[in-house]
Amino acid sequence: MSSAKAFPIPKALVWVAYQDVKKSQGGPGADGQTMEEFEADLKNQLYKIWNRMSSGSYFPPPVLRVEIPKADGGIRQLGIPTIGDRIAQAVVKRFLEPLVDPVFHEDSYGYRPGRSALDAVAKARQRCWRDNWILDLDISKFFDTLDHGLVMRAVQRFTSCTWVLLYIERWLRADIILQDGSLLHRDTGTPQGGVISPLLANIFLHLGFDRWMEENYPQIHFERYADDIVVHCRSRQQLEMIKQKIEK
Repeated sequence: MSSAKAFPIPKALVWVAYQDVKKSQGGPGADGQTMEEFEADLKNQLYKIWNRMSSGSYFPPPVLRVEIPKADGGIRQLGIPTIGDRIAQAVVKRFLEPLVDPVFHEDSYGYRPGRSALDAVAKARQRCWRDNWILDLDISKFFDTLDHGLVMRAVQRFTSCTWVLLYIERWLRADIILQDGSLLHRDTGTPQGGVISPLLANIFLHLGFDRWMEENYPQIHFERYADDIVVHCRSRQQLEMIKQKIEK
């Protein structure tokens, strides 16, 4: 590795990040490049990502926004980064996840290694034998409305690594390109569909919800999958109380 580089990012980290992205089998981003096209010049493509990230000159391209119909008739807006940008995000995820995942709450199930939605369902079924009431909630437009300043403060609780913080901040601010080609600048939110976004969401909600529940209402159990949460209550009265507290 060149001693002239600003940040000591191992080339091997970029290689395993590429393998992560390849395994997830996502489609092309705003540049239209497929994985097959990316791999046609693989060595050079990965070198460029490593070179730019390790020198501090990597800037994410705009994120393609696509609209997916939801079962309830609404629309889910997904942000699809380019393949190269997904690899860059996976580099940071590979660095950051081992620092934060061991600290995460036992009842956080979303987008975590070795955990699934079915694990959350199994735990919820078990707890429903004890508690007769549940509060089923999600956070409206959670990914779209995340406060960038608070996200950065949350990440800084776990790492002071300069390049990790630099690139997370750049991804939060990355422009969005709509399917008609128009460009949107963003000052809140993180694209639902990005590689790093679920981890940032978990870091934010670990501090903003999981820890808050643990410190203030340790007797009330919950399961959380990203911003979808089930809270178990002994009575209607307890449910109304915790609903009011969570909303506040």
